[in-house]
Amino acid sequence: MPTPVNQSRVIPRFPHQRWQLFPAQPEQASEIAQATRLSPLLAQVLLNRGLTDIHAVQSFLDPTTQPLPSPLDEFPDLPISISILHTAILEHQKIAICGDYDADGMTSTALLIRSLRSLGALVDYAIPSRMQEGYGINERIVDEFHQDQVKVLLTVDNGISAMKPIIKARELGLAVIITDHHDLPPQLPPANAILNPKLIPETSPYHTMAGVGVAYILALTLAEHIGQQEQLSQTLLELFTLGTIADLASLTGVNRRWVKQGLQCLPQSNVVGIQALIQVSGVGVNGAEPEAWILGKEPLHSASNFSPLSLKPDDIGFRLGPRINAVGRIDDPQLVIELLTTDDRKIAWERAVQCEHINHRRQQLCQEIEQSAIAWCENWHGDIQQERVLVIAQPGWHHGVIGIVASRLVERYGVPVFIGTYEDESQIRGSARGIPEFHVFAALEFCKDLLLKHGGHKAAGGFSLSAHHWDTLRNRLSLFAHQCLEPAHLKPLIQVDCHATLDQLTMDLYHQMNALHPCGIDNKKPIFWTRNVRILEQNKVKGGHLKLKVTDDEGLVQLNAMAWRWGEYCPLPWRIDIAYCLRDNSWQGKSRVELEIQGVRS
Repeated sequence: MPTPVNQSRVIPRFPHQRWQLFPAQPEQASEIAQATRLSPLLAQVLLNRGLTDIHAVQSFLDPTTQPLPSPLDEFPDLPISISILHTAILEHQKIAICGDYDADGMTSTALLIRSLRSLGALVDYAIPSRMQEGYGINERIVDEFHQDQVKVLLTVDNGISAMKPIIKARELGLAVIITDHHDLPPQLPPANAILNPKLIPETSPYHTMAGVGVAYILALTLAEHIGQQEQLSQTLLELFTLGTIADLASLTGVNRRWVKQGLQCLPQSNVVGIQALIQVSGVGVNGAEPEAWILGKEPLHSASNFSPLSLKPDDIGFRLGPRINAVGRIDDPQLVIELLTTDDRKIAWERAVQCEHINHRRQQLCQEIEQSAIAWCENWHGDIQQERVLVIAQPGWHHGVIGIVASRLVERYGVPVFIGTYEDESQIRGSARGIPEFHVFAALEFCKDLLLKHGGHKAAGGFSLSAHHWDTLRNRLSLFAHQCLEPAHLKPLIQVDCHATLDQLTMDLYHQMNALHPCGIDNKKPIFWTRNVRILEQNKVKGGHLKLKVTDDEGLVQLNAMAWRWGEYCPLPWRIDIAYCLRDNSWQGKSRVELEIQGVRS
């Protein structure tokens, strides 16, 4: 039940935020709006995304109109990769895949298993243990593959930095194909072929692909080479779409082009595991009854208010992806591989239900660790704003979810977060998340003499070190943060696209936003803002969220709004500026626009 509030008894407080407003360009926005028949609000959003002329806008709105270079011309080692795999299929040689335990790695592994097996290959796979072994192929896996008489080793979403394991594999006589998308080390491993978008020019449309994108190109090109692409193309596209969004890959270049197509396929997926995951996760509201679906007596969706035309990236990012990622974080990734490779509906349903239960456990772990971390911060005698970085470690925290908690702490405190848990009394393993002005991997490099292992990129990273170096690490990271961060940076950043009045927020505008999809990394959902709205109602709801009803000065337009995980800020002042995204609330065949609050200010 909602908890009503009495504002007179409580002093309101705001989330700790900074707003960055794009400059309005009304004349250019009007030209684009006329040419595209979009709202001037969305035309301004396109300008904010750097699309300043009609040709660029039209290419963005319909990426299929642009010529796409052949992957064989873009990836120098793709022809030899195809030759190695085709020979292995013809000669019945064993092929083994080494994947990773995140959503990108697991979908990549499943994609290549399905495609290679359908093309007649003998395929096995292995994924290293997150808790015991950590990321990437290792020498144990190489030894086991060799003992199983594997002739071709194929890495997905890892391998580009695995010098010793790759050397060992080559010494044992294995042909090695590395497919990866992570940053390049100073020296590349001696693989027979390396497929990595970081090796091709940044101007290439393939440059922003995740690991599953590289696997997709390899599988599709091999199928085309053998002449069996028709039977595989939709299945591969679905797994590509699932992995690309779940991995938070940039939705630009071919990612945008192919994800846009894949989202239309997923509601009627060829992969029964994806069908089961859609059912269990509640995407599209109520689907078929489990028993009837397992027996094939009902279609994927029987709910009258579910539109099968397309999914949104949020359906994957917030529903399907977390259920896959949760397994890799705290359980056995083999469960997801079985889910995404089986053609048995009963097995698919069982694995999907397991994913659901594991995700509930992951959510509980995240909540417990987040509450513990916040309590530590509130009782800490130091000054986070003065330190300019939050460095925190406790025993008993689950390593698989501390990265999620780090992101939530960044959202709360507005500073880079390095969070760790004790592997034992002598060693700490951690995750890091940054803010726009802070480069996480550069910070870890700045401290590398203290670390046993580290890796990552600008926004996130992982590391391990001896426990007795922890205080030194905190001081070193604070020193690095003072070199690149000003006090003004130490608030969560809300990038706001343009001002809108409440009467402009119609279902027509919401439907026009489909032209901008898929939205995600590097193509964010539009954020609008409205000044001086009046709050008519505000209530805390289950889960720690805040539900609002807002209106304009005249009281002519009233809209519902949700502020996720903002229950602690209740009550907000009754007059505020709000920044928000749009969402639709569909019920019994009727849809209406609602607001998803991103920021507020007085």
